[in-house]
Amino acid sequence: MRRAGNLTNYEDFDESSVRSRPNRRGSRPRTKERPTYADAITARVVGVDRGRWRTIAEEGTANERAVTAMRARALGRTPIVPGDLVRLTGDTSGRTDTIARIVEVGERTSFLRRSADDDDASERPLVANADTLVIVTALANPEPRGGMIDRCLVAAYVAGITPLLCLTKADLAAPATFLERYAPLGIDHLTTHMNADGSIAGIDALRERLSGHLSVLVGHSGVGKSTLINALVPGTDRATGHVNAVTGRGRHTSSSALALRLPSSDGWVIDTPGVRSFGLGHVSPEELESAFEDLAPLMDECPRGCTHISADEGCALDALVADGRAGSAGPARLASFRRLNSTLRTNDPWAL
Repeated sequence: MRRAGNLTNYEDFDESSVRSRPNRRGSRPRTKERPTYADAITARVVGVDRGRWRTIAEEGTANERAVTAMRARALGRTPIVPGDLVRLTGDTSGRTDTIARIVEVGERTSFLRRSADDDDASERPLVANADTLVIVTALANPEPRGGMIDRCLVAAYVAGITPLLCLTKADLAAPATFLERYAPLGIDHLTTHMNADGSIAGIDALRERLSGHLSVLVGHSGVGKSTLINALVPGTDRATGHVNAVTGRGRHTSSSALALRLPSSDGWVIDTPGVRSFGLGHVSPEELESAFEDLAPLMDECPRGCTHISADEGCALDALVADGRAGSAGPARLASFRRLNSTLRTNDPWAL
């Protein structure tokens, strides 16, 4: 290489002049090819415990077994929740002190979420692939809180999950007046109560309704959710609590979501921890509007920026519904939509 003073003649450089530093992390070359995991097996997530996922591998086959797994680094912070169908590699034998790796999360048919507060868009994933949301509420002791039910309904409609009202302690209060609020939405309901001998009246009807489905139970602490789970799946022994006489609220007994198979059925039920708030910060008003398929087309005729909360803002829904554009159930459906819409837009998830 010729130099003129301190100047370098770059024309003298060629490929042989390149100097590379050794890779301190190893000599394996990088590749854009992703592993195929051809030997991976399918499993259903049934529980999460301190960074370990409990799964049922090869469900419904002669090789069905429980396998504990950890999340592969490539999945990053991908949420993995009960109900998820995942693919496992590594030691999938299920033997004691062995652990597999979750390398893929299957496509979900539904994804139930909530947020801590309405002004917090951070999602708290609850359950995947559920087709039925059982909203458990007591008719008395504690008193039913319509706000909680409304919020669960919003989350169910947005997630594409069919809601079912399960009204416990029906021996303490009649359900008719309470159900009038939800009649326009066409929601199915069941009632249960404790018999003198400790059995639960209505549990057979609930078991039949959940057979063949993947259902998730959600409700306030103290409404009898864990009691129902113990009756649906004998031997589960989910902890049950009592209602505080001063606050009228129950104490948290279930600490984590758990999927359980219904005996003599291909159905699953997922018990979730009792909640005292159900934030909807992850749900947009547009998502709720789309859930009301009979009213959504009419909303296009409202003024731009209309929130559809009341006719006072020039909302056209009142006149259109009155003209029969939404059918005979239109007025009641509009009232239900506005109640849920107002719930969604109210930044107070604790007012349940």
